[in-house]
Amino acid sequence: MIASPANPHVKHIRSLATDRKDRRRERMFVLEGVRLVADALAHAGALELALYAPEQLAQTEAGRGLLARLEGQRWAHPASPQVVAAAAETVQPQGVVALARWPEVEPGRPGIILVLDAIQDPGNMGTLLRSAEAVGAAQVLCVRGAVDLYSPKVVRAAMGAHFHLATEQELGWEQVGERLAFVDHVYAADMGASMPYYAADWRQPAALIVGNEAHGLGDDARALAGKLIGIPMRGRAESLNAAVAGSIILFEAQRQRMLGRS
Repeated sequence: MIASPANPHVKHIRSLATDRKDRRRERMFVLEGVRLVADALAHAGALELALYAPEQLAQTEAGRGLLARLEGQRWAHPASPQVVAAAAETVQPQGVVALARWPEVEPGRPGIILVLDAIQDPGNMGTLLRSAEAVGAAQVLCVRGAVDLYSPKVVRAAMGAHFHLATEQELGWEQVGERLAFVDHVYAADMGASMPYYAADWRQPAALIVGNEAHGLGDDARALAGKLIGIPMRGRAESLNAAVAGSIILFEAQRQRMLGRS
């Protein structure tokens, strides 16, 4: 059992958790928690590395199930709770931290393409990925300047969406335009738009652009969008959180595609 927080495995996990360049160079990312690690195992069958505290995992049914899958794996190492805590970012780790390869999911299914214009908040990014996966989005395209898709906070907020959702990041607007060449309608969410989001026709090949939390849509996003859409509100709030607004529109798109526009 690993007992020292100075173990090289701990240092490797911490370097990938804190350094975007390391994640990109190694094409690996950090997973924390029973559910995320179990999802990764179900998707990939094996991980690059896992540190787990047997006594912590044994305290819950889900943890015991994961423990049975980790024991005896050459890439999984039992460790003290203190070692797992040293490798983890969360305040109260669940007893397991792991490394996985970046998933390679191809955009093979029809659906809405979500374009994220310099989304900065990890919680917003992760929530938008989770919502996009939930509605069966075809792909998520992240424009250069956004938070890293594989930062630990984004991964935790996305709750496993990375393993099922086709994504690209660090794209320029010219590249985004190329990927949307076949799309009939490109809509962009904007709080000043007069067209409500439910008036858009989401039944045809379509894309949704969601802008930066602080500054909204950039000039390039506006130039690419065919129409601006907004979410009508009766209260005194000027706008909605980017993740909330994007999720509302995505689920309206799903409703139309499932039931028709009415």
